[in-house]
Amino acid sequence: MSDTPLYDYIILGGGHNGLITQAYLGKAGFRTLCIERSNTTGGGAATMEDPRHPGFLHNTHSFFHRGITNMPWYRDLELEQLGLSYLQPKLCTAVVRRDGEILEWWSDIEMTAESFARFSKKDAAALMRWRNDFLPIVQSILEPEGRSVPVPPAEREARLQQTAEGRLLLETSKLSPLEFVLSEFEHPTVQAGLLFFNGLREVDLRCSGFGHHIPALFASAGRPQMSRGGSKSLGIALQTAASNAGGEFLLQVEPEEIIVESGKAVGVKLADGRILRAKHGVVSSLNPHQTFIDLMKDDTLPAEWRSKASGFEYNLISPLFGLNLNLREAPVYKAAEKYPHLKDALMIVLGLETIDQYHDIVHHHEQGTIPDTVMWGCSPSYFDPSQAPQDFHTAFMWEKLPYRLNGDHRNWDREKDAHGQKMLKLWTEFAPNLDGAVIDSFTRSAVDTERTLPNMKNGDLLVGSFSKNQIGYNRPFEGAGQYETVIDGLYLCGSSSHPGGNITGLPGYNAAGVILEKAGKSR
Repeated sequence: MSDTPLYDYIILGGGHNGLITQAYLGKAGFRTLCIERSNTTGGGAATMEDPRHPGFLHNTHSFFHRGITNMPWYRDLELEQLGLSYLQPKLCTAVVRRDGEILEWWSDIEMTAESFARFSKKDAAALMRWRNDFLPIVQSILEPEGRSVPVPPAEREARLQQTAEGRLLLETSKLSPLEFVLSEFEHPTVQAGLLFFNGLREVDLRCSGFGHHIPALFASAGRPQMSRGGSKSLGIALQTAASNAGGEFLLQVEPEEIIVESGKAVGVKLADGRILRAKHGVVSSLNPHQTFIDLMKDDTLPAEWRSKASGFEYNLISPLFGLNLNLREAPVYKAAEKYPHLKDALMIVLGLETIDQYHDIVHHHEQGTIPDTVMWGCSPSYFDPSQAPQDFHTAFMWEKLPYRLNGDHRNWDREKDAHGQKMLKLWTEFAPNLDGAVIDSFTRSAVDTERTLPNMKNGDLLVGSFSKNQIGYNRPFEGAGQYETVIDGLYLCGSSSHPGGNITGLPGYNAAGVILEKAGKSR
């Protein structure tokens, strides 16, 4: 036993949440070890160099990072001093219609309203009215809630009922995003754009309880950003922060079991047979199935918890399909002849015309078939030339497509490249210069995502649905919503915990606070 390495905490998974938790624990003086199955940390914040074409960098999973530089951990861990740098173009998103008109979302809300007014002055007025009503809600309620341990739903509702802002939030939350948009906005393009901006990429817009997401977007200071050098730069900076705080890393290893003795998590057994001991506990950024089913013996976990973990559900419309291009020149859109500033839009949305397409997309996901393409993407090298060789470019488009194609996820291995060519054909209709500009391309399906990032079961980039009450105090499930578990010394810090997926770092940030408080220390 004396030869067995002893750490204070062992972190399972080297994604951004795990690294944030590790860095805080290290800064508090604890000896930590991060175990990661891949050959690098960062998880979904990944950037790969095309092995066939050196110098062409591709962000294969995560790219648009919303409001990262406003996050508390970004400042606390002093990531800019470690070389991390973010770009935030003023024109965040542009929905380009087939008729050449565009709907714009700017960092400046007044400019966004001007764009809305081209389609509907009534909708522009509604945008500003809801933005003003939700500014205090976002600043005094939603942002603090996202950065703290969730409270029981009844307690939260009682608190919110005490103020006008809280009551408006509760009233708006009763609706689904779809219901909110249909009741408050009239133009089909505006309706479709709003649901895309804060929905189609994330949650099922039919779910009640999320109507407030739309006006909260209006009032949020967070806007889409991209990191210089690619998304991997975030993982590199976070690993450096954790390492500077004494953190250690063990890469390309598989955990086999979370060791529990006398009801306490005391270490991890690796697939190669090695035993690693943890004095204070084990912190998992993995999904509930991995943590509680795959890595724990039946007799170490109460049957009720095993049942809840088994029943944890994943998002129907979260699986992501990607088309990645190496280019001789960046895409030039026909619509830019009328709107020259379109070339400076960080995110381009193509194929989205009316709100009715959303119902079609959901239907196809339910049936396992491919809908008419609605896709969004960017040419990263236009903003950051380091992501392609000099005078060349990279670009990508993403699309939500079902995980089980025609009933079997394995069908994607056969069909993905053909679908990529359909996406390219549509892309070229909007940007004709792509015809002849493409040097090479490759595709990635939701199955590829699951293979490289197995915590994203079924390709779910949010690592868990927000339906079935898997939100807030009950995320990932009832009893496990405060980052602690029924096993003493076993903690959760991943995207399956509050406030959920995407690159926010808040699950890791909040978990670090809980762990340190229990250890008698401050974050």
